[in-house]
Amino acid sequence: MTIQFKTGLMALALLGSTALGAMTAQAANQEISWIYCGDKIDPIHEKYIKEWEGKNAGWSVKPEVVGWEQCQDKATTLAAAGTPVAMAYVGSRTLKEFAENDLIVPVPMSDDEKKSYYPGIVSTVTFDDTQWGVPIAFSTKALYWNKALFKQAGLDPEKPPQTWAEEIAFAKAIKEKTGIPGYGLPAKTFDNTMHQFMHWVYTNNGTIIDDKGNIKADSPEVLAALQAYKDITPYSVEGATAYEQNEIRAIFLDGKVGMIQAGSGAAYRLKDTKLEWGVAPLPLGPSAKGQGTLLITDSLAIFKGSGVEEKATEFAKFITSAGPQGEYELQGGAGLTPLRPSAQVDEFVKKEPFWKPFIDGIAYGGPEPLFKDYKGFQNSMIEMVQSVVTGKAEPADALKKAATDIEAFK
Repeated sequence: MTIQFKTGLMALALLGSTALGAMTAQAANQEISWIYCGDKIDPIHEKYIKEWEGKNAGWSVKPEVVGWEQCQDKATTLAAAGTPVAMAYVGSRTLKEFAENDLIVPVPMSDDEKKSYYPGIVSTVTFDDTQWGVPIAFSTKALYWNKALFKQAGLDPEKPPQTWAEEIAFAKAIKEKTGIPGYGLPAKTFDNTMHQFMHWVYTNNGTIIDDKGNIKADSPEVLAALQAYKDITPYSVEGATAYEQNEIRAIFLDGKVGMIQAGSGAAYRLKDTKLEWGVAPLPLGPSAKGQGTLLITDSLAIFKGSGVEEKATEFAKFITSAGPQGEYELQGGAGLTPLRPSAQVDEFVKKEPFWKPFIDGIAYGGPEPLFKDYKGFQNSMIEMVQSVVTGKAEPADALKKAATDIEAFK
């Protein structure tokens, strides 16, 4: 038997699949072939692969390193050709598309498994009340601010904005008193433009699609987020449509922007600079019920027709269980938000206090919206954001158009 484990970002070209050929080919041995995404295999994964092999006589795991850009495409191509891999690392946003094309199998979680995660994590892999993947990587965002620019603008460098109104006012003060952009708003034609907007949606108790598949984008909460985008644009980086979030982060690291929202990776980079900086929970909108953020996960999906679905599921749950996963994600500099609360996480936060806002935002966070045509949804949201920040459309009109457009992608 062969389990092939595949990781990466997906460009879907979903066709039909036939399982017989794959099942026949995989019946000859007991090797688990893991197509591993990245530049090298993480030593912690190597360690736990050996542990799993020791507990599963006759099975071996042989990872093959594949670059991020090719990994998910390869899994999709093999599935379309009728020779599916058994397990794939995918962006959880793609699970609905895989499932609706009958390419993956459910991976149900017990109540105890669900309870082990932070609130909202399981929702990132769930639709139709069923789980379709096992989370393996997780990220959240927080607000970074440049304390030196706050001082120059007459702001208290130890008091970051707590509300959108303060955030916009502080950005305005920085821009007007220092000539430097007060906020870094990314609006490039790139996936994280949609992600960045969703952080604003979830810090105002909004949603795009509910758990029943109903579009809820055209709501006061989401409209307020888009209006805030319009209001902060004059004080943000000029030409926002030229920047994605990593480019905005680079500007912040260079001391050329007052505030950004970014992941924990920025903190590790900032440690090596002379910049005076702080990190805090994302500011809240007027309808917020608590700290929020977009909950982004990558997952292990189990492909249908490999003939080894049960064993692949077993391995996926083992490699992402509390022990192995906790050790993997809490490596210094890894930049992964923990999936589960634990004493180990508490100790980690004590040693690295900047992590607290990334965890505090989870309680009222929300998942990446799951659509059958995720690319179509994403492009509609990017178009909406760009039309507002460039002044081509008013927020209400842009939102109504986007809400209508994304109906076709659910």
